[in-house]
Amino acid sequence: MLLAVTLFLGLLLALNVLARREVALSHRVLIAVALGVLLGLAAKAYLGHETQTLAAFLSWSDVVASGYVSLLKMIVMPLVLVSMTAAVIKIDAVATLGRVGGLIVLILLATTLVAALIGAMVAAFSGLDLSGLVEGEREMARAETLQHRSAQVSELSFPSILISFLPTNIFADLSGTRPTSIIAVAIFGMLVGTAGLYVRAQSSVLGERILKGIEAIQVLVMALVRLVINLTPYGVLALMLQVTASANASDILNLLGFILASYAAIALMFLMHGLILKVAGLSPSRFFSQAWPALSFAFASRSSAATIPINVEVQIRGLRNHPSIANLSATFGATIGQNGCAGIYPAMLAVMIAPSLGLDPMAFDFLLPLLLIITVSSFGIAGVGGGATFAALVVLPAMGLPVALVALLISIEPLIDMARTALNVSGSMLAGTLTQRILQMPVAPENTRQEVTE
Repeated sequence: MLLAVTLFLGLLLALNVLARREVALSHRVLIAVALGVLLGLAAKAYLGHETQTLAAFLSWSDVVASGYVSLLKMIVMPLVLVSMTAAVIKIDAVATLGRVGGLIVLILLATTLVAALIGAMVAAFSGLDLSGLVEGEREMARAETLQHRSAQVSELSFPSILISFLPTNIFADLSGTRPTSIIAVAIFGMLVGTAGLYVRAQSSVLGERILKGIEAIQVLVMALVRLVINLTPYGVLALMLQVTASANASDILNLLGFILASYAAIALMFLMHGLILKVAGLSPSRFFSQAWPALSFAFASRSSAATIPINVEVQIRGLRNHPSIANLSATFGATIGQNGCAGIYPAMLAVMIAPSLGLDPMAFDFLLPLLLIITVSSFGIAGVGGGATFAALVVLPAMGLPVALVALLISIEPLIDMARTALNVSGSMLAGTLTQRILQMPVAPENTRQEVTE
């Protein structure tokens, strides 16, 4: 184990050397992903038969992995609150705020509808059928847990989900006590910013003071954000090591077909993002190259919320989206209209379950309600705890399908969830970029801009 820990520390130092030589952040992240996978495979090969030794080694690497994710989570709420307040107060009028937010949500829901259709088609043409899978004792135990949680989910109506978005105790939401805390903090920030707009309209002097104060706080918070983001290569290295070394080979082989089909659907949706950008007159290659730091971290961390700081930074500095658009799309995209978790995943599950119940998943009277339910429910996934599993727990009962079969796929969820989360983040950045293209809001002057990859 000592050798493995030494090698891990050596790779961290190597990444530090690359940083000192001013290698681009995106390149260092890519190198970190490769190094993490290689070290994880090596650790699994040489220490896999010594379970306790491998666990001890991973506990040391987890200090870096969990430490980095904790730092990102630490800055999410301050970033959302300050950025949303600043984004709104800098907008010229309240009407502009409505156009920006409405357009972003519309794009998120539209792309989720497309993602659901792609997921359904891939599952159908792949011939995937959950009826052939055997539910073992482990899966049945998980099924009982999911049934209990599903009962809690079923009590939520769409109006109650919308109400859950509203802040009642902002201090509690800042500590993340509810699944909808991020949206609640975002709404509070927007309300504070809107109040600031009214003050600016009534008193230019007082409004200017408030604006300067918010800008000063935002500069401080963004400096903290960049400080944490500079640690991304180290965090990604440790995260990829954890995922690779702890993967269960037997679980992967048992459901390899579902994994391959899921990645195929996700890849097709990424291509759809590129096609949408092309139709809008934007460069897909530039978009994805600039988005790489955020996508790679989302892939390794499996957290759309934790990726918000990097998402905002990429949109402003790399994609040159207006700060208001960047903050709104990153925040909304972490909880609303997630292309991967709320779109592709429940659609694939529904199509895979349907044949075992004698239903034709490609029948119009099955497919159309499925797509509509997925699109509407994707707006409220944050209200039921978040995540792809809970998206399925909302969609499947609405379609009259059993939720117990969801448990069969939990064992390989982390491997698929990595790509799904990256797709979620790509969808949020796509919404921001298209909104910027449509509204043509001004961006930072060229001489104050710094590319995210520099």
